[in-house]
Amino acid sequence: MQDPYAELGVKSTATDAEIKKAFRALAKKLHPDINVGDAASQDRFKAISAAYTFLTDKEKKRRFDAGEIDASGAEKPDRSFYKDFSSNGPRHRYEPEGNFDGFGDIFSRAFGGDPRYGARQGANMPMRGGDLRFHLTISFRDAITGAKQQLTPPNGSKLEVSIPAGIKEGQTLRLAGRGQPGINGGPAGDALIEISVAPDVIFTRDGDDILLDLPISIDEAVLGASVEVPTVKGRVKLRIPAGSSSGRVMRIKERGAPSGKGKIGDQLVTLKIVLPDEISESLVSAMEDLRTSGGYGARDGWKGESK
Repeated sequence: MQDPYAELGVKSTATDAEIKKAFRALAKKLHPDINVGDAASQDRFKAISAAYTFLTDKEKKRRFDAGEIDASGAEKPDRSFYKDFSSNGPRHRYEPEGNFDGFGDIFSRAFGGDPRYGARQGANMPMRGGDLRFHLTISFRDAITGAKQQLTPPNGSKLEVSIPAGIKEGQTLRLAGRGQPGINGGPAGDALIEISVAPDVIFTRDGDDILLDLPISIDEAVLGASVEVPTVKGRVKLRIPAGSSSGRVMRIKERGAPSGKGKIGDQLVTLKIVLPDEISESLVSAMEDLRTSGGYGARDGWKGESK
């Protein structure tokens, strides 16, 4: 992703409401459940999800707008000369962590004596390279099932990242030895990758379980039915028992997120009865017959009833 605004088709001056509206419109067209088997649409959906997550993070949006970070969340290195680095601020995150104020002072404090001697000795000492920090936004599905992604460090190389299945929002991956090269033969630093998970249009996560609201028709609720239900690993059949009310929760075992302990969460499906946009005469007639016959106590036992 080069420009999150361009991914969503909005201007860099777009408001939060305009960004949200653009994402929802695109997500409805590109969602994987609508475009089954269409790899291009699925890749585009991942891209807009990442862009939306990035732009709804106010601090990342501010820093991107200010030119401090790129669309991956990586710091943009300043065009400073080496002599200027001593006055760096916290933006220079591609450097060794810690408060270093010169080889001479370091070795003078460590060994005592003339700091110039320390500088001469320290100049040849092996030192660990600095860590590189990245921010990576992945799709909800990739967070559940695992995936591979590529990052581009400031030197232009390619960094392949294996996303473990079940990773959660805010977790940090550490790639040992993939940071800045060491000095005088010292070990390289690490690459630290903070993970953000883009929201999904239909799924949400609760621990290791995945939650889904499933629209059903009134006849499916009354008579029961066997319907297809989307999961992050493909569609499955779900049997809806006759007489199911809105709010009933059905459990699909082991269609959730891996826990990292050899267990897999479930998918919890909440039934939502949806009426048609246009009510047919036959449905009206059936409901009138039900009311005439006395109906049924929909609120019997309801806590909202006074006693």
